[in-house]
Amino acid sequence: MSFSIIVDSCCDLTPEMRSDPVFRSIPLTIRVGGKDYIDDQSLDTSLLIYAMDQSPDASSSSCPSPGDYLEAFRQAEGDLYVVTLSALLSGSHNSAWQAKQMLLEEEPERNIHVFNSCSASAGEVLLAQAVRRLAGSGLPFAQVVARTEQTIAETNTLFVLENLDNLRKNGRLTKVQAMLTGALRIKLIMGATPEGEICKHGQALSVKQALAKIVDIMAADDRHKGKILYIAQCLCPERADQLWQLAQKSCRFAGVAITATRGLSSYYANSGGVIVAY
Repeated sequence: MSFSIIVDSCCDLTPEMRSDPVFRSIPLTIRVGGKDYIDDQSLDTSLLIYAMDQSPDASSSSCPSPGDYLEAFRQAEGDLYVVTLSALLSGSHNSAWQAKQMLLEEEPERNIHVFNSCSASAGEVLLAQAVRRLAGSGLPFAQVVARTEQTIAETNTLFVLENLDNLRKNGRLTKVQAMLTGALRIKLIMGATPEGEICKHGQALSVKQALAKIVDIMAADDRHKGKILYIAQCLCPERADQLWQLAQKSCRFAGVAITATRGLSSYYANSGGVIVAY
């Protein structure tokens, strides 16, 4: 049976996934200094980050509208699987859910499910690949949905950022927290709660130490064994490679998939940020 996988642009698709016709990405929009940046394949993330660095004011992002999703749903073939970033971080999930209701009014027999990834970036990539693998194996729609929901419950997301300015500007980190971490040059090790909220896992005095602590966290979690490690990096491929080299020494992952962050993930991660999911 044919199927399609719709993701929002916080899902940092690998080059192989971008060339796979079953995937389609719906862009979010980022507004910096009065200019809109559409998070599609034409966006230069380095120019976006430069614009954010130069702007003293908070930038903003806007999610796709229900109409944007509905248009994509109408054009897609077969069963529809939709993966969005955490519903607690963006309205993207709600827009996709509304579009689903509209589609079912037009095509009540259509199979469509909207997954709340409870994650972002590398976490969304992991889930989109899980759907691709399950649906591609010929499993019935309901089983693909059930197994993917189980994968969501078992997925872990961790990240470390070089620069916290954009999180501060946009209210994800208080000014006092940003000042303290900046003055002390502390690197926060962050992650996602099971519900999809951002939480702190620890801190380090350098990114190198933070990467090592991320590996320690993963190594202590037996659930990583046999999984693929997904790494998204923002303009720092050498850090992704370093993280994977460290992980190979103390973890038992089955392999790795490394990708570059697109606009929205870069908007929050900023240059030097690394996100992992497993």
